[in-house]
Amino acid sequence: MRLPRALVTAALATAFLVGAGHAPQAVAGELPADTTFFTDPDSQVNKWVAANPGDSRQPRIASRIASQPQAVWFARYSPSTVTADVRKVTSAAASKNQVPVLVAYMIPNRDCGGASAGGAPDLTAYDAWARNFAAGLGSGSSIVILEPDSIALISCLSSSELSARYASLARAASAIHAASPKARVYFDAGHSAWNSASVQASRLRSASVLTSGDGIYSNVSNYNRTSNEVAFAKSVLGQLGGSGLTAVIDTSRNGNGPAPDNAWCDPHGRKVGENPTANTGDPAIDAYLWIKLPGELDGCAGAAGSFSPDYAYELAG
Repeated sequence: MRLPRALVTAALATAFLVGAGHAPQAVAGELPADTTFFTDPDSQVNKWVAANPGDSRQPRIASRIASQPQAVWFARYSPSTVTADVRKVTSAAASKNQVPVLVAYMIPNRDCGGASAGGAPDLTAYDAWARNFAAGLGSGSSIVILEPDSIALISCLSSSELSARYASLARAASAIHAASPKARVYFDAGHSAWNSASVQASRLRSASVLTSGDGIYSNVSNYNRTSNEVAFAKSVLGQLGGSGLTAVIDTSRNGNGPAPDNAWCDPHGRKVGENPTANTGDPAIDAYLWIKLPGELDGCAGAAGSFSPDYAYELAG
């Protein structure tokens, strides 16, 4: 059951009036080990599998990639439809008693003008988009991966722009919690081969993760081994003190670890990693998730976000 529109509107208004860092958080603690994550029938890989039953690559891609629950990205700026787009996913997940993983990827200056450049035209527009995104989440459980690279990749921002981004991220998380109390919002921790744990923790603190977030995520769209990411995430959490925050790790492409030259953009020789699960055996790590969608390109072997059956086949091997 979704919250009545009037309650959603009132809650969102309250969150934005009190400001970042004062919205109610989702219930803290590890996800139940038997959590089943949402498998999106409308994902690019599932559409390709359905449309290509005679392709020799199809069985491997279907069994190893399409069968696994993966995140749903909201990366195209469509403020008038985002509420309905999110609600379509959360409603489908609720009908199957599954927990959806949704990626909010719309912050201005995202990717600092790289292959995944785009986002909302400015932070005022982003705040409105975030409220609309939140309004589609409903009352069920969900995981929101808030703005990959938004805290780890800041080289293109001035100090004032960075402060404004941090405040906007906090407002977005507050809006999500106000609209959907069972949503868990995870903030960007980069990954173990990028910024140090102390640097990343300082930035996360500036973005109000301690009061607006439920945890952190690492390794999104990267290839670092799970053991390294778990150690790194725990180090970041340690730097943040006894906050009660937890972490999720992207294991979608880390089965072989990083490329020998640390190439990050569509490198060959990589494999999918651990299947998505909340049964990590570690109270600090809520889940291993497939956040980056295996087979969707980074922007070097084709347009960023486009699906490559050749790359998917290689990852699935």
